[in-house]
Amino acid sequence: MSETFTVTVEPLGVDVECRADQNILDACLRQGVNLPHACTHGTCATCKVDVVDGSVDLGDASAFALMEFERSEGKALICTACPRSDVTIEADVDEEEDVVFHPVRDFVGTVREIDDCARDTRRLIVDLDDDIAFNPGQYVQVSVPGQGCTRSWSIASPPAQPRTIELHIRRTPGGLATDGWVFGRLAVGDGIRISGPYGRFFLREARDEPAILIGGGTGLAPLKAMVRHVLEGGVGPRLYLYHGARTIADLYDVDYFRALEAEHGGRFHYRPVLSEDAVDGVAEGFVTDAVDADYDTCAGHTAYLCGPPAMVDAALKLLMRKRLFPRDIYRENFFDASDKSGGAKSPLLRMSS
Repeated sequence: MSETFTVTVEPLGVDVECRADQNILDACLRQGVNLPHACTHGTCATCKVDVVDGSVDLGDASAFALMEFERSEGKALICTACPRSDVTIEADVDEEEDVVFHPVRDFVGTVREIDDCARDTRRLIVDLDDDIAFNPGQYVQVSVPGQGCTRSWSIASPPAQPRTIELHIRRTPGGLATDGWVFGRLAVGDGIRISGPYGRFFLREARDEPAILIGGGTGLAPLKAMVRHVLEGGVGPRLYLYHGARTIADLYDVDYFRALEAEHGGRFHYRPVLSEDAVDGVAEGFVTDAVDADYDTCAGHTAYLCGPPAMVDAALKLLMRKRLFPRDIYRENFFDASDKSGGAKSPLLRMSS
């Protein structure tokens, strides 16, 4: 049985019990203390804190996300740091009004469906052993069997279906979790271990401004959860969804979203975009080109960006140029495990491979 220590979280003044073999972020999230985090793999530095008392094992934190001088100054990434004594940490806590955070829990899932929905992209439908409460846009961690590691994938289904989740998974050549499992031996009926929800990229339901949703590749997944939540719930802002892919073989759920657009008229608009292909009825160019052509100004909107880092960065710059403030833009970058060696600068980042 692993020893347990007390972690005091300032400025909240909250005490959390944390095992010596458990990272501090995991302990906090499971006990309802939702501190800033994104990648949960020691890469993005979103969860960086000051250790003001006690000692921790810094774990497998990236040398780029937690530099040597920061380590000597007593900083830590709590997604990799485990306590070695009672600890006091000081976190940069940004409390949001009208936002409910759900504690992380463990689930056992059973794969109900596997669908090759696009080139090198699989959709999993997974039945859970209990209801999962989450905000649309959040993600889960899935344990890779026999490897002692997890991968993070966004939930594409709405919170109103708490016993079944949909995941979109992009194949990474040579990837431990994708080539080695999801695109290999994983089969319908298999059991998988899941924990969640994680992440601070999700729909802010208290905001009623029209929302521009920009996704690249499987960055569509959390945006689909938002769209379904708003349209099926009948309450929420007007939504403008832009989905970018390279070729028609990489684009998916087109008919599904076009049907939603036809059904919901002025509440939902859908624009698929291809950067390396020409197809009737689909915009050509980068996904940001389509947004640029559609808006003289984005003032008075909110925006949600999810996908490859280059796309997210380009979209962020475009929206700011179109008079949208950073406080109105929520974003999440998708990286794979190889990015850990090079670090990352995004405030919201996850890894999959």
